[in-house]
Amino acid sequence: MSKQKRRHWNSVESRLHFAKLYVDGFENWLQDHGYTPSTIEEQVRLLAGWTDWMHAAGFALDNVLDGLNASSAVFKGKKSTRAYAGAGRLFIRYLQDRETLPRSAPPPSPTEIWPLLAAFRHWMHDQRGVTNSTLDTYQSTLVDLLEALGDNPTVFTAHAIRTFVLERAKPHSRGRAKSIATATRAFLRFLVATGQCPVGRDYAVPGFANWQLASVPRFLAANDIDRAIAACDGEGRLRDRAIILLLARLGLRASEVANLKLADVDWRNGRIAVAGKSRREEWLPLTQEVGDAMIAYIERARPRLPTPRVFITEAAPVRPLTRIAIKCIVRRTLLRAGIKSAHHGAHVLRHSAATEMLRHGISLTGVGAVLRHRSPAMTMHYAKVDFALLSEIAQPWIGRLPC
Repeated sequence: MSKQKRRHWNSVESRLHFAKLYVDGFENWLQDHGYTPSTIEEQVRLLAGWTDWMHAAGFALDNVLDGLNASSAVFKGKKSTRAYAGAGRLFIRYLQDRETLPRSAPPPSPTEIWPLLAAFRHWMHDQRGVTNSTLDTYQSTLVDLLEALGDNPTVFTAHAIRTFVLERAKPHSRGRAKSIATATRAFLRFLVATGQCPVGRDYAVPGFANWQLASVPRFLAANDIDRAIAACDGEGRLRDRAIILLLARLGLRASEVANLKLADVDWRNGRIAVAGKSRREEWLPLTQEVGDAMIAYIERARPRLPTPRVFITEAAPVRPLTRIAIKCIVRRTLLRAGIKSAHHGAHVLRHSAATEMLRHGISLTGVGAVLRHRSPAMTMHYAKVDFALLSEIAQPWIGRLPC
């Protein structure tokens, strides 16, 4: 160890106080969770600053959780300042993993507070095949419903339901209002199906005016897709390239990419198994371009983690990517490629895949098979993007010509 590093470590060591006995195990724990040596050194430095404040404030190991809560009010503001409390939080997780500290009981979840909500989620998942991400979207509305009307379905009158939906939707946009109505209607249909509400009570939910499929699908031009893929060149972005190709070439959803498992890829037959919204597993062709990108990531960049999921975080703690992480990767890629678009989510790449297939002469039936639409009307929505064909069949306006 050089003289400068020894002086630096002595400065850190003197400020660790009650954490000094555990710092070696903490470093090993960070290494096991995928942290690099430089990041581990930085976390120990931040931990020293946090424990030094804890010591000066009169906190020790026996009341470290109280000290963490107090430090959150002190280490706030910029990211570099919040990092000290973050290192303390990480250190407490290590102590809880090795059972030096007892785990604090988490606050009760909405499903624990409202057993009726838990029963609804189980029923929707088992009987309708609805995914957890969709149920999570419903949950905020349903918690408000239960808080407003209680958990006794016998008092869910048509007037009470209608009043709740209109009041809950009042401050929101039309799209959000429709989501609130959809969640409430699904919950009432569960109550009707399980005999807790009279038949037809779901018709009490008001509708919101909206022309179905009236808008033009959001999509990116072919050259923008090529720029997005090119923005993922290099060994450092093999994962992002594979993700962008799965979204833009096969039209997968963000959740489907996040949940993709190694066993879902049939390399011998060049196909990939995808479980959509209703848990129906379907096979899609794995193109050479997408397959090569996935192999490059798996062989050269994927961290060694005992998980069946394909895509994993690059920064510690190493864990499988979530649906939100996929969306963030797409957003960063489009911004890095300099693509100017009002929409930067992962779903715009799914729309782009559909419009590109249509432009290459694939039928609407074929596009619907790739996108796994249950209703042909959803696929027909994409027919509106062929503006050249629409201009040919457009009829002349029969009204008065402008002056």
